Amino acid sequence: MTQYVYGKNVVRQCLSQDKKIYEIIMTKTGADPKLQLMMKEKHVPIRIMERKQMDALLKTGSHQGIAAKIDDYRTYDVDTILDGIPEGKLPLLIMLDGLEDPHNLGAILRTADAIGADGILLGKHRSVSLTPTVAKVSTGAIETVKVGIVSNLSQTLEKLKKRGFWIVGADAHEAMNYRDAHYDVPLVLVIGSEGFGISPLVRRHCDYAVVLPMRGSVTSLNASVACGILLYEIDAQRHSR
Repeated sequence: MTQYVYGKNVVRQCLSQDKKIYEIIMTKTGADPKLQLMMKEKHVPIRIMERKQMDALLKTGSHQGIAAKIDDYRTYDVDTILDGIPEGKLPLLIMLDGLEDPHNLGAILRTADAIGADGILLGKHRSVSLTPTVAKVSTGAIETVKVGIVSNLSQTLEKLKKRGFWIVGADAHEAMNYRDAHYDVPLVLVIGSEGFGISPLVRRHCDYAVVLPMRGSVTSLNASVACGILLYEIDAQRHSR
């Protein structure tokens, strides 16, 4: 199966990684000189379109005037993700329980790449998938962070516990301040859905929960923002001890 991904950074990433590109569609002003040079060097077929045509084809107006037709993004099984963790590295996985907003997934991918997380796990059902919007928001991280699609989140956590992982949930119920937790163990950070948080069954598999202090009138943070704060706290602790 193929799909169109859009945005200048996404197309540039596809070209720089020698990803198979079947064609690039663009408006007359959709590529800067450096991007045009990359397309010419790769001998990628180019089709010029009017902007309204691209809007209709891609079902969005936020494509920045350029898109690439590529194979669907690859996903990985859990064992493949674990086998790819370098020897001696302290593993860090992120599990997203019921996340539905592609912008949140794209932002989490971007932060996961920045701090060197080893993979992201998504549920097969009732969860966002790897869409062109995710690719655009991730600014290329969709290509560098392994994403696994699992049919049962709880069973996956059980399996990871047997492999020595600790499970930490971002949840306000019976939780400790996120700065008081210790993250220098093989870790799975669980982030819940935008509206409902972590599901009860997945929560029961968490070894403990952490909460971000909320001192103002707002009672919760965007999922990708909360995940980003927690990932950098994990990274800070691991690299300061």
